[in-house]
Amino acid sequence: MIRRWRERALPEVPADWKVERSEGWGPFRTRVTWRLPDGSAVTWTSRWARKRGSLHVRSDGAESVETRGAPEVAGRLRLVNWIASVAFTIGGSLFAAGAAVDQWGSGSSLSAASIYFAGGLFFNTGGYSTLLQAINAPRGVGRDGSPRYASWRWWSYEPEHIDWVSALTLFAGTIVFGINLLDSFLQGLTVHQVNRLIWAPDVIGCFLFLISGHLALKEVCHGRLRVIASDLGWWVAALNQLGSYLFLVSALGAYTRPETSSEVNVWIANIGTLTGALCFAVGGVLQAFEQPEPEAAPVEQPAPG
Repeated sequence: MIRRWRERALPEVPADWKVERSEGWGPFRTRVTWRLPDGSAVTWTSRWARKRGSLHVRSDGAESVETRGAPEVAGRLRLVNWIASVAFTIGGSLFAAGAAVDQWGSGSSLSAASIYFAGGLFFNTGGYSTLLQAINAPRGVGRDGSPRYASWRWWSYEPEHIDWVSALTLFAGTIVFGINLLDSFLQGLTVHQVNRLIWAPDVIGCFLFLISGHLALKEVCHGRLRVIASDLGWWVAALNQLGSYLFLVSALGAYTRPETSSEVNVWIANIGTLTGALCFAVGGVLQAFEQPEPEAAPVEQPAPG
């Protein structure tokens, strides 16, 4: 069953190509190298193909050369990436501002809630844009080693692809956070209602973000978690995962104790949100640079392993 799942996760390639190396985590495949009949090799890396819109072709004794899809595809990928980047940058900045207002501001709690809600809308946009990238990632490779794309889609069901599962979980997390932010406008709630309507969705959203971030790191690391300082995608995934952990710390500090009707620790709740949001904002800025280049050029492809 796992073997069939892995085969479904592989891009479609010409029948005479032979898999030389396949990497991933569990049933997911994140990097595959094929050996071609002429002796050359083509390497598909899921995040690189999705974000950069390119694959790597290497002849024996030569350095890797990027091959890309049609220019209009690169433009489409660049646009969706920019939307996601801007959305997470603004959303993270607004969440940080909301936490600062809640901690040090002199206004009402409604002011912070309004800022959080605006930031949540940007997180929703960033989450769906990330899902769109996964839905429209290249799922095939042409004989010349260039990525092949299907027609543009707004939705798909592809649980065999780690990028799709990660992006869907992230988007679901932003929706749950949205419920939490809407409920925060409610007034006159009892302690149990606060914990059920506001705190519980907050914690669920944090865990969804953590699952998404874990899958993103597994994708970029091709299984075993490690530091890849030279990989921009690793930094984006690592910052987002750090932000998710800080959000969880914030949520734990925001639990309202029934016996005192007060939060466990308001300072931890606000500082956790502020620092976690800044991680997402910085990750959004870095994501802006993880996009297709205007022209193909020889590149140094990191060695598998």
